[in-house]
Formats: sequence, C-alpha cells, structure tokens
Amino acid sequence: MTMDELKPKQSAYIRSVGGTGALRHHLLDMGLTPKTEVTLQKIAPMGDPVQIELRGYELTLRLDEAQKITVEKVHAKAEKTHGTQRAAAIEHPGVGELGRAKSYHVHDAANEIPEGAKITFALVGNQNCGKTTLFNQLTGANQHVGNFPGVTVDRKDGTIRKHSEAVVTDLPGIYSLSPYSSEEIVTRDFLMDTHPDGIINIVDATNMERNLYLTMQLMELGIPMVLALNMMDEVRANGGSVRVNELEEILGIPVVPISAAKNEGTSELIDHAIHVARHRESPGRVDFCPASSDEHDPVGAVHRCIHAAVHILEPEAKKKGMPVRFAATKMVENDRLMKEKLSISSEKADIFEHLVSVLETETGLDREAALANMRFSFIEALCAKTVVRPHESREHKRSMAIDRILTGKYTAIPCFIGIMALVFVMTFSFIGAALSDLMGMGIDTVIALLDGLLRKAQVNPVVHSLVIDGVCSGVGSVLSLLPTIVTMFFFLSILEDTGYIARVAFVMDRLLRKIGLSGRSIVPMLIGFGCSVPAIMATRTLSSERDHKMTILLVPFMSCTAKLPIYTLMISAFFPRKYQALIMVGLYALGIVCGILYALLLKGTKYKGSPVPFVMELPNYRFPSAKSVWQLIIEKAKGFAKKAFTIIFVASLVIWFLQTFDMRLNVAASAEESLLALLGGMFAPLFAPLGFGDWRVSTALITGFTAKESVVSTLTVLLGGDVSLLGTLFTPFTAFVFLVFTLLYTPCVAAVATVKREMGGVKAAAGTVIIQCAIAWIVAFVVHSMGVAVGLV
Repeated sequence: MTMDELKPKQSAYIRSVGGTGALRHHLLDMGLTPKTEVTLQKIAPMGDPVQIELRGYELTLRLDEAQKITVEKVHAKAEKTHGTQRAAAIEHPGVGELGRAKSYHVHDAANEIPEGAKITFALVGNQNCGKTTLFNQLTGANQHVGNFPGVTVDRKDGTIRKHSEAVVTDLPGIYSLSPYSSEEIVTRDFLMDTHPDGIINIVDATNMERNLYLTMQLMELGIPMVLALNMMDEVRANGGSVRVNELEEILGIPVVPISAAKNEGTSELIDHAIHVARHRESPGRVDFCPASSDEHDPVGAVHRCIHAAVHILEPEAKKKGMPVRFAATKMVENDRLMKEKLSISSEKADIFEHLVSVLETETGLDREAALANMRFSFIEALCAKTVVRPHESREHKRSMAIDRILTGKYTAIPCFIGIMALVFVMTFSFIGAALSDLMGMGIDTVIALLDGLLRKAQVNPVVHSLVIDGVCSGVGSVLSLLPTIVTMFFFLSILEDTGYIARVAFVMDRLLRKIGLSGRSIVPMLIGFGCSVPAIMATRTLSSERDHKMTILLVPFMSCTAKLPIYTLMISAFFPRKYQALIMVGLYALGIVCGILYALLLKGTKYKGSPVPFVMELPNYRFPSAKSVWQLIIEKAKGFAKKAFTIIFVASLVIWFLQTFDMRLNVAASAEESLLALLGGMFAPLFAPLGFGDWRVSTALITGFTAKESVVSTLTVLLGGDVSLLGTLFTPFTAFVFLVFTLLYTPCVAAVATVKREMGGVKAAAGTVIIQCAIAWIVAFVVHSMGVAVGLV
C-alpha cells in the first residue's frame, strides 16, 4: 500500500520512495529511507496534507507526495523504550585534549593560524535547531528568533564576544548540502567558495538521528569543525543523556553539550572552536560506510563505489579546490551542481556511471536511496551507542495535546479566525489604541508647551511655523501611533515564537493550493501584516521560483503596520467608536480578498503550474521567550522611530517648505498659491473620480510613496496641525474610499527596493508599483461607484 492509505495512528515501514528529481532527494535527506518506521499522526482539517512521525520528529507531506511512498507491515507502534538510568558522568576533555584520539584527528601544523590573526566560522545546522539563538549568545547580537523553520533567510555576520579576531556567520537552516531550496544553495556556496576556517555545527540533541545527517556531509568537507549539542537541558529534564566522549571519539571532532537559550556551555564551545580552527584540526573521519566483502551488504557496496569514485575524481576535484570525498559522494548522488562544477571527461563519465550501475545492482536501491540509507544506517548505529533515549518529552506531549484543538478537524479554522480577531481587537480597540491615545496626549502637551515658549520668545513667524507646523505636527502625529504598531508586532512575535504559525501553514495549505500557492506561503503573508520588507525576504524559504515570485507579488495586499496611522487617523475622525474595529477588520479582509483574486489571475496567466510540494517539519510548541519578544519590540520601535526622525522628518520639512512658499520663493499669501498646491494640483484630477480631488489629498498620497506614515504627517501639516479639518476634504464615505485606495496602492520605497533585489531587476519593481496603483484605483473607483449608485454620495 502507499503511505496516504494509512489511517491516523497507524505505523508502517517504508519499502520504496518513488518520484524523481530534487523533491525525492529531499525526502530521502529528511529520513524517508527504505525500512524506516513511519506513523501517520494526523490529517489536516481540509483532508490534505498529512502529518507523519519518523525518526523522532513530525513532518508534513501532501497526499500527492505520500502516494509515491510505498509502505509495508502496517502495525500499531510500540511504546518507545528509554534508558533506565543516565550515562555515568565522565569528565569531558578540555581544549586540545581531543589529542588523546590523535589517531583519528588530522592536524595541519604547517598552516596553523597565528595568535591574533582573523578566524572565520560558519554556524550551520538544521532549521529550527536554535542556530540564531546561539549566534546571539556568541556575538551579543539581537537577531530575532522564531519557532518556525526558515526564520533565518539570509547570512548574518558577527564578532564573537571577547575574541575580536573571530567572526562567525549565521547561515540559513538546512537539512543537507543538496540543492533543493535556495537557502541550501546559499549555505553550500558559502562553505565551498568562502572556505571558512572552522564550522560550528549545531544540532538538536532531542533529535540526534535527523540532525546528524547534515553533520556527516559537513565532515566530508574537511574543514575544522566542532559539534554543539543544543537543548541538552531538555534532554536531561526528560530523563535522557548523551555519552559525549564516546560520540566525540567515534566522529573524531570535538563535541560540546550546550543550551543556547540558557547560555550554558557556550564558553567551552568557543574555546574548542577557536582551538580546532587555529590549529587546523580537521575531522579525521569522513568515511561512514565500513568495508565489507559481502556483495549482498548494501552498505559495503556503497563503500566500494565511493572509494572507487574518489580515485576517479581526485584530479578534477583537486583542480577545482573541492574536497575529494565530498565531491565523490555528491557525484554518486547525481548532484547537478557538482556535475557542472567538475565537468569530467566523457570517458570518465562512462566509467563512473558503470560504478553507479554496479552499486544499484548490488544494493537493490537507486543511487540516491543507497547513499541516504548508508548515512542513516551509520547514524542509527551511532545513536544506539551514544544516546540514552529519554521519555517522551513534556514539550512533545504538550504539543500533541494543543494540536488536538488548534489543528483539529472542526476546531482549526474557527481557532485561527478567533486568534487573529483577538489580535486585531486587542491592537485596535484596547491595548494598542489606549496606549496610542496616551502617547498622543503626551505629544500634544509637549507641542503646546513648545508653541507657548516660541510665542513668548517672539520667534520669527516663519521659524515658528517650521518648528510647530512642519516638524512637531508632522513627526508627532506619526510618533503617537507607535504603541499600536508595537502592539501588533508583539502579538505576531508571540504567534511565531510559540510555533503556531507553522500550524497555520499546515492547516491552510489546501486552501492556498486553490489559488496556486503552498501552505508555506502563509508565513510571509502573515509577516506582511507587520512589515512588507521582512515578509518579502521570508519568501526565500520557498524552494520553487514560481511560488517565490508569486508570493512576493501578493505580500503588498497584506496591510502592513505602516498603514495603521492612516487607518487610525481616518477611522477615528469619521466613524463612531463602536464601528471602528469592524471597519479596521473589514479593510484587512478586503486586502486579503483582493490578494486572492489577483493570485487567481496570476495562476491562470503568468504563473501557470503547480505550487511547491509541502514538506515541512512541525516544531514543538514552546513558551515565547521574553527576551526574544522584547528584542523584536525594541527593534521595531527603534526602526519606526528612526523612520519618523529621518524619512518622515525630511518629508515634513519638504512639505512645509512647498506649502509655505510660492513660485518666487516668497511666503505664499494662501495655501492655494503655494508650490505644494501647484504640484498636488497636477495629480488631483487622477483622484477626482474617486471622490477626493483636493490637491492636499493627492499630495499626501504622493509622499506616501516614501513611507506610508508620511500620508498622515502630510495631511496634518497641510491642515495646519488641526486634524478636525479633515471634514473639509472628506465625507465619511469618501474617507472610506480613501482608506481602500491607501490599503492597496504601492508599498513603500524600502519594500519596492526589496522586491527589486528578490525578483532581480528594476522592471519587476516598477511593474509592482504600477500594478498595485492600478488595482488600488480600480477597486476604489468600483467602491465609489457603488456608493453613488446607492446614494451614499
């Protein structure tokens, strides 16, 4: 039978993995190898995808992928066994003491790095294993940490604390060095092209079996390396242990138990990492398949194939500066990038293919499955010797219990709607709104005090106007809305840190597939409610170029927090308080509906095809880290304040200048004779069919191209700081049409620049601006026309 035919809680053993290409290779790398026991845990509420357990972790697959995996021996899974007692405590070797195993450790004394010379490290590990947390502990950086696979989408550099000569680079989380997704290629290219002096490989000690697969490939690179066993506090708390010294001896690299979240063991880790890098102590072991004379032994067959391949490829690999063992295993796997890099002769290619043919005949497996099976066979034997299996962790028990509700068949969608509604209500009607009101009162008090002091000092009227009407009113009106924006980020951070956003992807995958996307696309979209820039960057975790670009084009429809000042200003000015939250939610819903319609258009035209397969690890739920949430809030508050005192400050000054002076640079007798009126008047006819053809409104929308908050500061400056005069520009209905337009029109300059970088060109960025403005105008026109038809205008 195939895996999709399993019923929930049924287990079976994999017989074969079908399919072709990078996806099949990725499934093998994730541990779906022949003879592996898998358990179907849950089916998503909409019937697809499914959640399976294997090798101690949860993985999601669509039914389409599950149908390609043949299983046998269906059974009820036995209870996990665990050690009755922990491993006896053995003193761990200090720095340099790994030398007592020098027989397996390669020391390049001739090329040692002198004291004080620069040392570079790559921080590498699986997704969601605590890499960014460790990076923060090593460097003192404040990178945001989230409980979702793929939070790190770009490399980050930092200097190790107390070691100014040591620089560490935090690379995207990956499962192997195979070219499946863009982050795997980024990490692989960095390791192969940059040649760091050392690798810090962080693994999740609660799931060694899956994490060590990447470790084996990293060791084949021959770069000095230290293994960091993270989350050891959880392993101990659940009755488990790791025999660190035995693990160290078998692998031939330093192994340091740590807890990155609690900053335990990081000092020892730094000492070991600097020692192996400085003394060029490369891994002594790169061969993970024991020799065997038994022609029916699949692991022995792999051993013979790889060693023959090493001899064949050695000249080309050395010429290209490639580690020979790594090049040989990748070529056996039929790695596309490695084949392009080595470009061996046709004669050697024929010999090589013959070797592979013999391998497949002797093992009964294809080349990719044979290599994956070899690695996991070694890992299983290694874990049997060195890992004292813990009880089922408290975190896993808790996650399974919570998921019965949050991903339940009948409760998942209502829970998602309820959670998001709670976030919006708390942000716009209670916490965020109340704090913004308080801050607004404080800013108004400061402005009034400053205004009185300037009047008392009889400051020149133009300078007085510059300070009060230009700077204070413009910047202050935006700054007063900082609490609302911070509140939104606070709730989004909690949802990400707990691991709930990963579940949203699982629940929503089938729905998103109808508009041509994968469930993973929901994550950038949810981040887009906070800020479009990180949301667009987060699309890098999508392995399909089609999904990547399509999701980028949909992110601007998710209303970012930079638009909140516009919504708050207009809604509070024109609508009763009891309807304000409803209108706010309605705007967000309209953005989502427009995004869905645009996605259907893209799916049927430019981006025809199928969405990327939904293969994703589901992390355990974790309590949000107060430090992580606080860091995000501070980071976003600083970013918003910086924008207020730079972009918006400059925009306010420019607007004040254009409003104050006429064509001859004399003080304008009236606002209608100012330079600003002339500029705004040129664009006003474009907005007249929408019901707001005043030059002041068109001017505010133009400044919104730099930053959406500038719309509020511009209107405030143009109205002389008196927002009660908004009634002279809008009626309640045209204010709503204005909100619809600002909801949908072009994202800010920073977001457009990110689109340019991610989609590769000015053409794509310009197209995004034009299309968003056109959609905004058309939708606003339709809304206005409907209002005219029913007599609202």
